[in-house]
Amino acid sequence: MADNDNAIVMTEALRAELANITSTQRAAVLMLLLGEEQAADIIKFLNPKEVQALGGAMVSVADFSQDAVNVVLDEFVEHLKKQSTLSMGNTDYVENVMRRALGDDKAASVLGRIMPDQGTKGLDILSWMDARGIADMIRGEHPQVVAIILSLLESEVAADVLNYLPPDTRAEVIQRVASLDTVQPSAMAELESIMKQQFSKSASAQSSSFGGVQAAAKIMNLTKTALEASIMNGLNEIDPDLMLKIQDNMFTFENLMSVDNKGIQVLMRNVEPDMLMMALKGASDGVKDRFFDNMSERARGMFRDDMEAKGPQRMADVEEAQKKIMRMARKLSDSGELVLGGADFV
Repeated sequence: MADNDNAIVMTEALRAELANITSTQRAAVLMLLLGEEQAADIIKFLNPKEVQALGGAMVSVADFSQDAVNVVLDEFVEHLKKQSTLSMGNTDYVENVMRRALGDDKAASVLGRIMPDQGTKGLDILSWMDARGIADMIRGEHPQVVAIILSLLESEVAADVLNYLPPDTRAEVIQRVASLDTVQPSAMAELESIMKQQFSKSASAQSSSFGGVQAAAKIMNLTKTALEASIMNGLNEIDPDLMLKIQDNMFTFENLMSVDNKGIQVLMRNVEPDMLMMALKGASDGVKDRFFDNMSERARGMFRDDMEAKGPQRMADVEEAQKKIMRMARKLSDSGELVLGGADFV
């Protein structure tokens, strides 16, 4: 690390601080050390979700000790030293790093922005549009085209877009999302043609893999309760077997039983007690016990008393509270702070 005159003393406090620093926060430290101009050059290659995560981390690292910052920097330098000059400039190296860091789907999107011959570039503009704008743009398109576009979006955005689409098309669109596997060059060419009309983007002739039952289930998890019921009923009329497959893959509140104690504690720190009380009103005893077991005896007693004092609640309000908690669980899972069990989406 540093030379002997400036050696960092690895105290217990420093070890504890380093253990709590996430990989995103480590990246944020490096971004801050780069300076505004260089950091801006990097950020412009990130998608909106990545920008938000990194931006939040850059704010959160303000209280890090100088020793912790130095260790993060030293670790990064040591990592660079292990890479040869040739390998660092190699496109295979860059692609492998991106895929290990982001996963295949997100890596393909990022590679499409930074390497001309990688990924699909013509649809990147969708990441920066709001849900209503996307819905207005695709409202008149064929349901298959709409399904492909929803599959390319982040699940939360796709759920919002679905809400703005005509009610009589929603079930068919979700059916088509669930049925997607690979999209051939001809279909992508058609989609790129639509984007070209809107944004003057060039076409991509690369076959892409997305969609499927899990993608449909992710979108359905993020729709409002009433809308979810309407779509699932419509889908049941179109394709009952597919509806059951999507339902089986949807992460429900009951699946929280399979989250470990650490994950439950993280989730509890990120939801309001009143919201948790409301959600547990409609939960099974097993789910209630998962949360109660992670409270102190005193806190558990007070929580139960407050929950009983609320009395009966409307099922719609209970389900909405459960939906909000599941959305938070998904966000925490995506950031690596907890692991969702059961019908997990990874």
